[in-house]
Amino acid sequence: MITATQTPKSKVSKLAENIIGSEIIKLAGEVNEKIKQGEKIFNMTIGDFNPKEFPIPKELKQYIVDAYFDDQTNYPAADGMLELRNSVSNLLKERGGLDYKNDEILIAGGARPVIYSIFKALVDADDKVIFAVPSWNNNHYSYLNFAKSIVIEAKPEHNFMPRAIDIEPFIKEATLVALCSPQNPTGTIFTKEGLSEICDLIIAENKRRGPNEKPVYLMYDQIYWALTFGDNKHYNPVSLNPEMKPYTIFVDGISKSLSATGVRVGWGMGPKSIIDKMKAILTHVGAWAPKAEQVATAKYLADLKMYDAFIVEQKKHIITRLDEFYNGFQTLKSEGFKVDAITPQAAIYLTIKFDLHGMKTADGKVLETTKDITKYILDEAKLAVVPFYCFGADDNSPWYRMSVGTCKITDAKDVISSLRNALIKLS
Repeated sequence: MITATQTPKSKVSKLAENIIGSEIIKLAGEVNEKIKQGEKIFNMTIGDFNPKEFPIPKELKQYIVDAYFDDQTNYPAADGMLELRNSVSNLLKERGGLDYKNDEILIAGGARPVIYSIFKALVDADDKVIFAVPSWNNNHYSYLNFAKSIVIEAKPEHNFMPRAIDIEPFIKEATLVALCSPQNPTGTIFTKEGLSEICDLIIAENKRRGPNEKPVYLMYDQIYWALTFGDNKHYNPVSLNPEMKPYTIFVDGISKSLSATGVRVGWGMGPKSIIDKMKAILTHVGAWAPKAEQVATAKYLADLKMYDAFIVEQKKHIITRLDEFYNGFQTLKSEGFKVDAITPQAAIYLTIKFDLHGMKTADGKVLETTKDITKYILDEAKLAVVPFYCFGADDNSPWYRMSVGTCKITDAKDVISSLRNALIKLS
């Protein structure tokens, strides 16, 4: 019995008790504390945009304002406003080579609710989910769904993209394969051959299972698909192999292509029977994109010439930054420092390497772990980047994600100079 002077012991669900917060947000909190203390930090941790450097399209901004003045402030349709689903359907067909009708598309408040509803619609407790690391949040969504993770460690020699040969030993056990291209955190993409082989694997497995057994599905996150650079081309499973359409659910939206991370308009597309279940799940969660933003996005995406013009400029600003940092790291490497970077292919990320394990600082401290290296780079070079262990990779992986969406183009020269000064002090 609890008396009036006693406080009952706090009890929460097992899920809540054991959930792990975002490792990136935790790191960003530490960086922000340094900034509050007056330190100048090059903060390249969060996969976001500085609106002063990467504003959303001015037309979209005006359409949002217009929609609010037009009192578009009540509930949107549960699966998204029809005019937006029509605009998305047309965008996918004209620019993505994908044919999805408006009732095969679900609008949500960004990509996260789409991913959550895919897991909830397809994956039962103890079902197995295959994903590669480094990758973004698959471990957390698997945990939230009480699923069992089958984790593949992707390799730098394959640009950190998983291969069919990596997935094949586990495919008979799996309910879901979770892929992302362009990839967060690496900024790399699937080759046509690499993705085709994974599609062939999934098709063959579903033929083996037959009509009475639960299929293995593919969740394909292509939120960065508009942001590929140079000769690099984005591929999707359904265009490569139409037999994949019954088994593929896409994750997509405007968050990255239009710098609109805070506008919260995302969508998923896939078989209508699955999209309907995802809609029902999100109805109870209430994870809708705001109605005014939906109305505005529908109007903006209806003009593909305007969309195309913005994407051209968006890509130019991003690749200029990525190239500056890549070239800077190659210069440091040529000077004999133990750093490297993978040639940028897509998205807003540069994969960089600090191969500094075992080196000593000026005061004799040995950099034994990746955490030691991360702290040294932050303290001495004033550079904050995200180690790949935050994305599920090995704790002592020397690889990191550098996000360029929040930096100025002039930052590259200063960052490389600051890194050089920090690296010189190591022995």
